[in-house]
Amino acid sequence: MKPRVMSLVIFTCAVGLLTSPNKIPLFDSLICIFFVTIGAGAAGALNMWYEADLDKLMTRTCLRPIPTGKITKDQALIFGILLSIVSVIGLYYFSNFLSALLLFITIAFYVFVYTIWLKRKTPQNIVIGGAAGAFPPVIGWTIATGSISLEPLTFFLIIFFALKYGSPILIPIFLASSERAIIHPSLFERTTIGLFFKPGLNTLSQEA
Repeated sequence: MKPRVMSLVIFTCAVGLLTSPNKIPLFDSLICIFFVTIGAGAAGALNMWYEADLDKLMTRTCLRPIPTGKITKDQALIFGILLSIVSVIGLYYFSNFLSALLLFITIAFYVFVYTIWLKRKTPQNIVIGGAAGAFPPVIGWTIATGSISLEPLTFFLIIFFALKYGSPILIPIFLASSERAIIHPSLFERTTIGLFFKPGLNTLSQEA
């Protein structure tokens, strides 16, 4: 689980929920946001399960539970799957089918598209994978309304394009901090920003 990511999910989901035209009881709001947050934690757990081999090599991630031996990969996988099931079913029970479906799509997108498909192939995973991070306000809106309209789609596009146009700054920072350039130098060197930041990252790799 990734607490900082989960805290952002709480905030953005609450924004979608509070700005919707329909109001639901406070308890229902809190329990639904809780299940969305648990879904985010499930996606994070599955991400760490899949990337355990790389996490132990990077300074930024070497202290995560799997690299430090606190839990095994199998335990992380089972934990992530169970949390995914509980979060989706729980949100469906306390909210509606559309919200639960969007939560399922978000988890699946983060795990299969961002983590498994894109993350080891291209530094642009930050841009495309940003779609997963843009779903929570839409889910928050659908929790209250049971429908999708222009407003939640606007929230989605704001977050997605903020990542898209911020990526020239975010990608090199991400690569430097996670040492992706050391693991996948050819991918990084093929990008325009890679040519600009390569000298600095070479220095980083020599100091590591």
